[in-house]
Amino acid sequence: MTKGYLSLILHAHLPYVRHPEYTYSLEEKWYFEALTETYLPLLTAMENLHRDKVPYRLTVSLSPTLVAMWQDEYLKEKYRVYLERLLDLADKEVARTAGDPAFAPLAQDYRNRFQNAYHNFFNKYQGNLTSAFRRIAETSCVELITCAATHGYLPLLNTQPEAVYAQLSLAVEQHTTLFGKPPAGIWLPECAYEYGVDSILKELGIHYFFLDTHGILFAKPRPVFGVASPLLTPAGVAAFGRDEESSKQVWSKTEGYPGDFDYRDFYRDIGFDLPLDYIGSYIHPDGIRVHTGFKYHRITGKTNHKEPYNLDTARSRITEHAGNFMFNREKQIEYLAGQIDRPPIVVAPYDAELFGHWWYEGPAWLEDFFRKAAYDQETFQPITPGEYLKLGLPLQEAEPSSSSWGNKGYHEVWLNDKNDWLYRHLHTAAERMIRAVSDFPNAAGKQKAALTQLGRELLLAQASDWPFIITSGTMDRYARQRIEDHLVRFIRLHDQIYNNTVDESWLQALQDKDNLFPNLDYRIFAPAEKIQLKQAGACLTI
Repeated sequence: MTKGYLSLILHAHLPYVRHPEYTYSLEEKWYFEALTETYLPLLTAMENLHRDKVPYRLTVSLSPTLVAMWQDEYLKEKYRVYLERLLDLADKEVARTAGDPAFAPLAQDYRNRFQNAYHNFFNKYQGNLTSAFRRIAETSCVELITCAATHGYLPLLNTQPEAVYAQLSLAVEQHTTLFGKPPAGIWLPECAYEYGVDSILKELGIHYFFLDTHGILFAKPRPVFGVASPLLTPAGVAAFGRDEESSKQVWSKTEGYPGDFDYRDFYRDIGFDLPLDYIGSYIHPDGIRVHTGFKYHRITGKTNHKEPYNLDTARSRITEHAGNFMFNREKQIEYLAGQIDRPPIVVAPYDAELFGHWWYEGPAWLEDFFRKAAYDQETFQPITPGEYLKLGLPLQEAEPSSSSWGNKGYHEVWLNDKNDWLYRHLHTAAERMIRAVSDFPNAAGKQKAALTQLGRELLLAQASDWPFIITSGTMDRYARQRIEDHLVRFIRLHDQIYNNTVDESWLQALQDKDNLFPNLDYRIFAPAEKIQLKQAGACLTI
């Protein structure tokens, strides 16, 4: 008999990395790798489960920037070129490794995978992943939700609540248009919450969102049932808290499944191992060695010594880990059910890109888990948050704590001595955008086009990805450049609008380059007078 529920959530997001000015772009490669290794394999896993009538449930958050890239014809054709090069390299690798008992099966498997990716994307889905995800959601096994428009870090944009409203309302509008119905829930960027955001969510028809564990545990008043039952915020929106135990088993570098020594090593790649005269045509044109996706070694251990990857051994570990995750959830839910007066829910949210890209075996593990959960246990039932709320179970009433799921749990990753300089510029630009809406409420023609592009440049500058990358130091030069480029364009365009000197050719160039949200209405930044924002304990009407 079912004693409780498990809700698995995948957050699929990439920043808008469209660069038609470059023949080869490392940032576009991020996107192509995620398509090949994560989004297409996850779709296949979900379709396999549906085909076999497995009663699974999965919630998938699709960020508006990711969906915008799915819609872009330029990126579709660039992806074709990317896959064709991979297939050419695959043919060479099959020939090179022929006769090698360890590497030959891997090379053949990679060629099959890349052939499937090409067939599925261009033939089966006709280059339209939006429609593919919409169809899988229509099975009722998958609940699609949204995120903020450009993944802006909302607590640090809240100096101008209009900017927060624009990020959220644009996301809801895009999702409703593309997926046929408004999203029931939302993944707040970085799971970052600040007091009053729930009022905007309520205004926009959002029923639930997610927080890291301490966002629930430090709520006021302190919740009796912790994260085993969602909170109902003062605005009447449900807040689900991340379960630490299930997260650790998948996320942890030391204790999680992805670090198993029999799984594929992400970092060992022929792009670094093979001679330049062989691999040169498949890496960066400047000779910079990059990942190709051909990885023949397993994690092996904590040293640099790596043994060959074995598909059969990894397959056995996938099955074992799927069973382990199921067993642990059974015992966890059995325990929780004996402690509280309602069926508990375990909420397990993850970045989608972990599955397939960072953790190569992730999509297969997910499929295995749902098969086992459907037929090998009766303790818990997979459920989406939307379905859980429809059960009508009582909810704890409390005000969640300001929090995020970043390092140390609050806002430090996105606001520190490396990136604090950018917020004065973002806030000033937001103030100017809001004022421009008031000054030009009924713009038309060239002026309207310029104001619309002004909004796009602001939204792109607000992405939380840029301060995150600056903090991590991985590609901080690129992140700084993106912020500066969008803000410089914003300032120049703003001045041209007010001086009535809009450069139409330059505006057209911006529209061609930063072309997301084709139906954007610049007036989305106008004050929303009906929204009550609670700030520092007081209600503020904007």
